Amino acid sequence: MPQVSWPEPLAGTPAIAVFEKALQRDRLAHSLLLHGDDLDTLALVACAVADRLLNVPGAARHYPPEQHPDCFMLRPAGKMRQIAAEATRDLIGRLQISPTIGRRKVAIIHEADRMNVAAANVFLKTLEEPPGLTTLLLITTRPYSLLPTIRSRCLHFRFAISAAPLNHPELPAWKADYESWLAKLADGVSGPAAVSDQIFALYGLVVRFKAMLDSATEGQWNAQKPSLPPDLDESEQIAIETGIANGIRLKLFSEIERSTLAFARPRLAVGDGVVRRALTSAIAELERSASLLRLNFNESAALESFLLASLRLWSKR
Repeated sequence: MPQVSWPEPLAGTPAIAVFEKALQRDRLAHSLLLHGDDLDTLALVACAVADRLLNVPGAARHYPPEQHPDCFMLRPAGKMRQIAAEATRDLIGRLQISPTIGRRKVAIIHEADRMNVAAANVFLKTLEEPPGLTTLLLITTRPYSLLPTIRSRCLHFRFAISAAPLNHPELPAWKADYESWLAKLADGVSGPAAVSDQIFALYGLVVRFKAMLDSATEGQWNAQKPSLPPDLDESEQIAIETGIANGIRLKLFSEIERSTLAFARPRLAVGDGVVRRALTSAIAELERSASLLRLNFNESAALESFLLASLRLWSKR
């Protein structure tokens, strides 16, 4: 089996060059914090690092990290998507045991910011006195939600590039209809019938957004399931699926921002001051709605709030 590749958009970047040099010299730090805007990218980087640490060139058999007996995964569990102290202690117990087939052990802590307070304190003790020949890989999109004492004991790597763009077949049509909706508002809507049409179109965008999110989540979950460890319990599966949905909906909101900018750019080029003011307020409102998603706010309600605000901001007066 071939070596796990680095995510294509990251190949040749300074961070990857540092990894490769440290791995060649066998001088990689024992605790690494991988953070950025996309969990899929971070997980791919962690698996590539684990693969190079655990699979020695020329070995009789090559194990992918998810199946390697000396690679351990710690993930959030349950609908609240928390990493509990009990699961953290179980991981630490496994790391104390000698490697099964190699000389090293690797632990990947997915969404490390989801540790509750008890789990974080338990894990901190392991960072302070790490088991020999063990590498800990923490991945998170919210590094400053971790305890400062955990952050200070890890070597940090930030990856701003996403390796998993959203390519949903319905997205281009949705974005085109959203930009058309904005254009009608900016050009002026008059009369009860026209106003009603815009409101109905608004809720149509919300319904289609939810359908895109559901189908994209199901597709990504079905694609990811075969590579997950077979011993995942139901609570861990729920947490992974919820995490997938959270990542996709944030990407969808990023696409809304791109569409808003694409709509406004030609009008800004001709000095439309009304559009400039509306764009500034709309982006601020979109950021506020996206921040609600990080608090597990319902995505349809967040989008509805943003579009209702847009109805007011973009309407020609």
